[in-house]
Amino acid sequence: MSDAPLVAVVEDEDALRETLTFALRREGYRVATYPDGQSAWDAFSRDLPDLAILDILMPRLDGLELCRRLRGESLALPIVFLTSKDEEFDRVLGLELGADDYLCKPFSMRELMARVKVLFRRVALSKVEADDEEDRLDVGPLVLDLRRYRALWRGNPLSLTVTEFRILHALARHPGHVKSRDQLLTEGYPHDRYVSDRTIDTHIKRVRKKIGAVDEEFDAIETVYGLGYRYREPTS
Repeated sequence: MSDAPLVAVVEDEDALRETLTFALRREGYRVATYPDGQSAWDAFSRDLPDLAILDILMPRLDGLELCRRLRGESLALPIVFLTSKDEEFDRVLGLELGADDYLCKPFSMRELMARVKVLFRRVALSKVEADDEEDRLDVGPLVLDLRRYRALWRGNPLSLTVTEFRILHALARHPGHVKSRDQLLTEGYPHDRYVSDRTIDTHIKRVRKKIGAVDEEFDAIETVYGLGYRYREPTS
């Protein structure tokens, strides 16, 4: 049990926090719980969990800010948001800040456990793929560190989520080739995906925005209407 992944649950509702703890431990995970964002951050500053489940609306430090801080510490840490159905803006902002998935309350514990397993499989698969490939991919001004999940554009670090990194890697490793949304979805969500292929459009938009923030002339990801997307290696 001591080698089991550690899941952090940051939730201010006592009953839900206890239910989540019971369900996760039943699946064999170690669990650390926190009633607010600040107490969680105090602990995370010392040692990061293997996966974090965050409520958005919390006292002292909300889930969005906690997510932002966590992404500053690790780009590969899987993060799941718990959100109310009427918090669409917050869900979108949460994904932009780097969350990998979200569930709307109320939700079934079975679905949450399935998604947690998917995220852990993605992490394990990513490590295996990194072992099987070169440590680094250089495509013009783009550099991808496949072991640490770090990306650079013209020497500037990019704060990509795991999914965004995988999608960018899928495009950049075959410059000039068109990748359909379904192909990119398989790359970004290799196991038991729960999202539609249109989610890829959102991920592509965020990748463009993040690279555009450090290079206003970035245009290497092309939309091929009716087919998907293509990475075009810049000429300069």
